[in-house]
Amino acid sequence: MDTIRLTTAQALVRFLAGQWSTRDGVEQRLVPGVWGIFGHGNVAGIGQALLQSVHTKDADLPYYLARNEQGMVHAATAFAKMRNRLATFACTASTGPGSTNMITGAALATTNRLPVLLLPSDMFATRAPDPVLQQLEDGRAGDVSVNDAFRPVSKYFDRISRPEQLIPAALAAMRVLTDPAETGAVTLCLPQDVQAEAYDWPAEFFRRRVWEVPRPMPDPEAIRRAAALLRSARRPLIVAGGGVVYSEATEQLRRFAEATGIPVADTHAGKGAVPWDHPCAVGGIGATGTAAANALAAEADVVLGIGTRYSDFTTASHTVFGDPDVTFVNLNVARLDAVKHSALPLVADARRGLEALAAELAGWQVDPAHRERTRRLAEDWRRTTEECYHRGHGPLPAQTEILGALNELADDRDVVINAAGSMPGDLQMLWRARDPKAYHVEYAYSCMGYEVAAGLGAKMAAPDREVFVLVGDGSYLMMAQEIVTMVAEGVKVIIIVVQNHGFASIGSLSESLGSQRFGTSYRYREPGSGLLDGDVLPVDLAANAAGLGADVIRADGVEEFRAAIVKARAADRTTVVHVETDLFGPNPPSSGWWDVPVSQVSQLESTRAAYESYAAAKQAQRHYLTPPSEETT
Repeated sequence: MDTIRLTTAQALVRFLAGQWSTRDGVEQRLVPGVWGIFGHGNVAGIGQALLQSVHTKDADLPYYLARNEQGMVHAATAFAKMRNRLATFACTASTGPGSTNMITGAALATTNRLPVLLLPSDMFATRAPDPVLQQLEDGRAGDVSVNDAFRPVSKYFDRISRPEQLIPAALAAMRVLTDPAETGAVTLCLPQDVQAEAYDWPAEFFRRRVWEVPRPMPDPEAIRRAAALLRSARRPLIVAGGGVVYSEATEQLRRFAEATGIPVADTHAGKGAVPWDHPCAVGGIGATGTAAANALAAEADVVLGIGTRYSDFTTASHTVFGDPDVTFVNLNVARLDAVKHSALPLVADARRGLEALAAELAGWQVDPAHRERTRRLAEDWRRTTEECYHRGHGPLPAQTEILGALNELADDRDVVINAAGSMPGDLQMLWRARDPKAYHVEYAYSCMGYEVAAGLGAKMAAPDREVFVLVGDGSYLMMAQEIVTMVAEGVKVIIIVVQNHGFASIGSLSESLGSQRFGTSYRYREPGSGLLDGDVLPVDLAANAAGLGADVIRADGVEEFRAAIVKARAADRTTVVHVETDLFGPNPPSSGWWDVPVSQVSQLESTRAAYESYAAAKQAQRHYLTPPSEETT
């Protein structure tokens, strides 16, 4: 057997450079590069291996220098999301805090079912110099390190304690990264001495490998039963989730909706699966859904969920589906999601499942009255959206007016990115997307700090698209460092900093729950009050962005904001547009509920009143336990 003598790190770099994914006959690099920040633990291992590959040309694996370890994982995850989970980056960090900084990124990737490969450095496998700098000493077990914290947030975890262990571990990592039902964060811990240790590797380990991303077919009997259940429905509704987008089944969904007339509501990850102005489109569903989608959900007798995991926001904490006999058909590549809500499960790829359902339902349509009700409700919400986009609020504009101006100026293929604060709710209700990649809101983990780093990853994945990062002051202050990386790499992103001097979303939630916006504004502490209710802090986020190397445009009001976006589009560098909005809204009209417990007892009248409202809303909450009727299946 031919062998090649390399260190473990050199072998890993050469292996990763040879991995490809394929679906529908289209191949692409599975791991097109490595993000990293070097320190003790990886500078002489992975770092040396990447440097050597540049000189020897033995491995084409570009290296990108990040400014924050969590940020680089977010960038890799956003890249994977834009590439429909067919490609992602590896991320390497130094021993100790450098590696544990990636844990939040791992949690986000796994919660969102998005692939990312993490290579945290670890302690010495030999334990010869123990305890080393930044080592966790656990008196119960000698093989525990801080990297064990990755286990619960990883879909696959391994520690490479000997060089030869890399072979099965690396192959297992690629298997999970390319499994649409099981993907998420994959973590290979690399002890610093093992990274630098030499081994005679079989040359076959480095051959070009192409990993097929499968399209599982649905069970024909399950399709027959699902079609029978849908035919029996009088008020059916489709909930389109991210699985529709990732499986590239958007065209199949549009044709299916047109043929059957079933209205389509969407989750955050599914927005754009059908264009906002499609005759069957009714917008976002759930806690921050449109009045149109939620009205249809309240009446639906059969719900066809496609590629959705039914988060609490999608179900409005189990209150949005109001028919006491509502039943579910769930088409999902993951059985975990397919069986939720006592559903009739269709465990299959979304595209293949929709094609099979369409064939089985050929010629069937919903009652014309259901089509007409869908049309009227959608039209009513479009008028509401126009009102929110053009409020004429002052003296500071409402956030909805800024979103409206951006939406009207954006092209169909432009990408808007957001993750946390009050904007995800406003965006799900109001944003009009025609392209399945135009709406990039991370709302499974809703991680503050995701946005700027995600803008970098999304632009690298789709350099032909304009990328707009929408970030509130809170999220901006959490993590803006990757602006420096954008500048260094010549990656142009437009970042919109919506400054409202506080946490608008949590402030509003706090007020609704009787907590009086406590601790949600950026203000001086007022002497003697015990509260942060003094003057606004003199924080200048625009100046901060300029200090990180971005071009900055300050906009005062909606018209200046419009002009700033036009100017930023014409620029060839990362540009930050800074605009102030009214912290207190007004927000779009709500038609959903979110379960956030309120104190059962309190000396505050505001909290007692909020608990009464909460207890009343809980009455509508239910478990969905009604199975599909045997009579119709």
